[in-house]
Amino acid sequence: MSVPRSVAVYFVASPLQYLAARRIASRMERGARQVLVWYKPGMKAVVDPAEWDACTYMPWPRWEPLPGAFGRHRRLRANIDLVAGLLGRCERLVLHSAVFDTEAINYFLDALPKRAGAQQMHARILPDGLISIRRYPLSPVKCLMQQARRLRALFAPELRYRCFSGDRIGSDAPFCDRIYVLPGLPHEYPPDKVVVLPPLVDAVPVARDDSGATRRALVIGQPLVGAGLMAPPHLAAVTADIREWLHALGIDDIDYKGHPKDPARELCHADYRVIEPACALEAHMAQTVYAAVVGVRSSALLFARQIYGPDTRVAAFGWDNVKFKSDDERSDMRKAFGQCGVEFA
Repeated sequence: MSVPRSVAVYFVASPLQYLAARRIASRMERGARQVLVWYKPGMKAVVDPAEWDACTYMPWPRWEPLPGAFGRHRRLRANIDLVAGLLGRCERLVLHSAVFDTEAINYFLDALPKRAGAQQMHARILPDGLISIRRYPLSPVKCLMQQARRLRALFAPELRYRCFSGDRIGSDAPFCDRIYVLPGLPHEYPPDKVVVLPPLVDAVPVARDDSGATRRALVIGQPLVGAGLMAPPHLAAVTADIREWLHALGIDDIDYKGHPKDPARELCHADYRVIEPACALEAHMAQTVYAAVVGVRSSALLFARQIYGPDTRVAAFGWDNVKFKSDDERSDMRKAFGQCGVEFA
């Protein structure tokens, strides 16, 4: 069997990261062997194995350690064996992840090139929605934790941690040579490393009715009260405002897509149709014409604005009553939404 020149590995934890990985595989790493690794159990419904040369679920060491003593340590080693087994041998290895400071990903930087016999290794950062619009500098405590993780190499030579400083995702690290960002979103990354991705999904034309327009809307839910982002009275008001706004547009055919962490469906109204698409929400939107897409501060609103043309209204509600970690976070997020063309209702 011939040795592939390049292997591209993608560590993903969300539908957005999955779509970004798929776009990179088809556009930027065409011709390479494509290996997908997902580490959130809920991602299984999103992954299409037919799109990859190899793919697997990887248990997160902290949450799914192996039974017995030193289970987390042994899980780290088992994960390296798992992923290395999918790679085989190659000359060039490209690792993609949304973050590189976590031990569950960082150890691959040293271990996989050696196991694959790769002469070249590149580490590249996947976009992670609104998280990617700001930098998150490593604190002194985080830097000390990095040093502590190097001690594992005393007992397991394959667990060699790559320390770095600056932004915790690894954007300033010398091993990172490329940072993928989404079109239209602001960022604070080094310009010489940034590559803007093309749209993550290709919009599929959908037949409209005889009037030339579709009068269907999508409400995107997310945990608000449950996540401490909004008080219950404000949630009730926002839910009512969204329904009244859609009614004023003449839209009464309304889909509601909840969030996996929002079992209460906080923004759902009694006459909404709850949907559970078999694909990622972004892919569903690309295949479904909506006259309006609305929500509060979900990053899916940004992608709706990228997917749909000017005939579709994309609006964010309730920002006056949404809690943010800081004024800077509120300002940055508002700038991102406004820059992408999301209107504030």
